[in-house]
Amino acid sequence: MIWNFNSYDPIMTLPTRQLGPIDVSAIGLGCMNLSHAYGLPVSAAQGERVLLAALDAGVTLFDTATLYGFGANETLVGKVLKPHRNKFTLASKCGMQGVDVNRDGKLVRVIDGRPATLAKTLEDSLRRLQTDVIDLYYLYRWEKSVPIEDSVGALADMVKKGHIRSIGLSEVSSATLHKAHAVHPIAAVQTEYSLWTRNPEIAVLQACKELGAAFVAFSPLARGFLCGAPIDVAALDAKDIRRSMPRFSPENFASNQKLLPAYYSLAQDTGCSPSQLALAWLLHKAPHIIPIPGTTSVAHLLDDLDAARVVLSTETIQRLHGLINQHSVQGERYNAHAASEVDTETL
Repeated sequence: MIWNFNSYDPIMTLPTRQLGPIDVSAIGLGCMNLSHAYGLPVSAAQGERVLLAALDAGVTLFDTATLYGFGANETLVGKVLKPHRNKFTLASKCGMQGVDVNRDGKLVRVIDGRPATLAKTLEDSLRRLQTDVIDLYYLYRWEKSVPIEDSVGALADMVKKGHIRSIGLSEVSSATLHKAHAVHPIAAVQTEYSLWTRNPEIAVLQACKELGAAFVAFSPLARGFLCGAPIDVAALDAKDIRRSMPRFSPENFASNQKLLPAYYSLAQDTGCSPSQLALAWLLHKAPHIIPIPGTTSVAHLLDDLDAARVVLSTETIQRLHGLINQHSVQGERYNAHAASEVDTETL
């Protein structure tokens, strides 16, 4: 089945949702894909096209991190969006970055939640993003050897100094969220959430609702699985992070692909693309959920944003739940090492 991503018109306004004290577009843009994780980064020119197209289409939440491209993504976002800084909410992340551990000039991903490290990371992020303040600053990973209260306390100091406006956490359990919230109000929690990753439904979604925090769903399109374009796992770039993910192993992926024909048929019955169906499902789940799909294509971006117009019936939602869920999907979302680095509840 071929999906024509060029058939969708740009949305000039999007519905909004609450993120802490800020109203943001109900669908944000995850900027990671432009510089990180899925093989070679796109050109600076293409990255600029995607960022500006998102802004023109009504996106007001842009999500980056110091880790992405070891600073390259923040640099890109800062350069392109600086002239429009008053038009959007800027989110970035600390606590996981590239470090020259072996003193050989090669940066290695390191999780470090010590207050001094977070303060230095913020300085670097502000410089790369060409801004005086970051609207939402996440602790990307909780380094479990450092009390969450210490890391969040450091972020609270940044709020007091006016360098960041609100605090977020990423990939944390409901228990850790409550501990952090006792130190300083948490505006948002960001965790992977999609039809094929349901872990947040255990407790974090409800905890966010109770605390008044937004839930920002990354990888809402199941790392490309629900986009409608076939994925050849054997042809993935050597640096594509999906190569290390059990769901994309040849055996598991072959099993998971069997779910797609029925899913595509359901999208067609609903009158939308596969991507729109996945994003609309998230938007219908709860009003405090904000998906942030990422893409390197303007056409795909505009298709994603049109999900805000899709209305799902109760019957369609029930069919989706029964089709793609934690029982029907084969393989864990992370390998053992990556799973040990997160603090989320496990199904």
